[in-house]
Amino acid sequence: MNRRHCLQTFAAAALAGVPSRAWSESKGRFHSAICAYSFRNQLQSGAMTYEQLIHMAADLGADGVDLTTYWLKDTSDATLFALKRAAYRSGISLYNIGVRARMAQPTAELQAAEVETVRKWLDVAERIGASSMRIFGGAIPKGATEDQAVAWAVETLKRAADEAAKKGITLGVEDDGGITTNADRTVEIVKKADSPWVGINLDIGNFPDRGYDQMEMCAPYATNVHMKADVHIDHKSQPADWPRVLKILGAAGYRGYLSIEYEANEDPLTVVPKLVARLREAIRAA
Repeated sequence: MNRRHCLQTFAAAALAGVPSRAWSESKGRFHSAICAYSFRNQLQSGAMTYEQLIHMAADLGADGVDLTTYWLKDTSDATLFALKRAAYRSGISLYNIGVRARMAQPTAELQAAEVETVRKWLDVAERIGASSMRIFGGAIPKGATEDQAVAWAVETLKRAADEAAKKGITLGVEDDGGITTNADRTVEIVKKADSPWVGINLDIGNFPDRGYDQMEMCAPYATNVHMKADVHIDHKSQPADWPRVLKILGAAGYRGYLSIEYEANEDPLTVVPKLVARLREAIRAA
C-alpha cells in the first residue's frame, strides 16, 4: 500500500466511523527492553548502578528499561531526574517501574495502606516519565479462601486504579504466584477491576503449567511482557519458543515492550546481552 492509498483508506475509515484500533487489532508491534530485576544482585550490592544499566541497554540496542525500583537509594528529584536524563541522552525509554504493592489485603486499613503505596510510586513513575507500573495480586491471607483473597484484591485494585487514572499511568498486575499463579484468576481480577488503567504485566515464565495456553488467555490484557528463557509445560521447565510467544502476542494485538527478565544462576552480565540479541532477532522475524 502506497502512502496516498494508505491516507485514503484511513480517511474512508474515519468517515465510516471505524475505530482506529481496528487497523491494528491483529498485528503486534514490539520493542526490546531489559528488566532491572535481571541484575538484582549487582544493583543491591552496588556493583552496578541504574545509570550503568541504562547505558548497557543502549549499547545492546534495546529500546527500554523496565525499572524495578527496589534498590533506588531514594526517590528524591535529584536521584530520579539523573536517571531520566541518562535515559534521554541514551535514547532509552524508562517506560515501566516495578514496585512491591500487593492487592489481596483482608482489612480496610491494610487495603488503604496498599493504595497509599501505589499512590507514592505513581508519583515516582510520573517524575521519571514511566507510563506503566507493575504491581502484585499477593498471597492468600492466612485463614482466608482464594475467593475471598480475589475479592479483596479487586477492591484494592479498583481504588488503586482510581489513583492511576489521575496520573494517566497504567497498572499491570503480574502473574506471580499467590492469587495470580494462573491466568484464569489473573484475568478475573483485572476484568472485575473494570478500569482502562488496569491490565496484566505478563510474565511468560511464571505459569507453573500450560505456559502457552495461559499466555494466550492473558495476552489481550497485557500491558508489559517479561520475556523469560524458559516456560513450564506439564510442570517442567523447557526452553521458551519466543517466535511462538510473539505470535500469541501479535494475535492479541499487543503493542509494547518485551523485557528480558533473567532469574537463573549464571552471570547476567554474560547472559543478558545474548538474550537481548536473541530477542531483537525474534522481533525482526515476527
